[in-house]
Amino acid sequence: QVQLVESGGGLGQPGGSLRLSCAASRSALSIRNMGWYRQASGQQRESVALITRDGSTTYADSVKGRFTISRDNAKNSVYLQMNSLRPEDTALYYCYAQDILRSYWGQGTQVTVSS
Repeated sequence: QVQLVESGGGLGQPGGSLRLSCAASRSALSIRNMGWYRQASGQQRESVALITRDGSTTYADSVKGRFTISRDNAKNSVYLQMNSLRPEDTALYYCYAQDILRSYWGQGTQVTVSS
């Protein structure tokens, strides 16, 4: 079992930056993949960025070049640095973790991009 706790959401301005953090309740070395999903109002949840245990990353086309995912296995944490924010980045962002048995989700942190 893994509990995931997100932090760092809030209000950001267009063109600005926000950084999301997610702490896992057990060693990240036992977690194969970690990442971030988001769900905007009235839309389906979508993958934003994923990172494997060895640091390989994938990004949604809509965030490539603007968002950076990173992982600190010593701190059992994953981060999402979001730069050049756009209003369409507004969504509830969920931390995600996957081990050999199943997937886990955090409760979500709201990101709102507005001037």
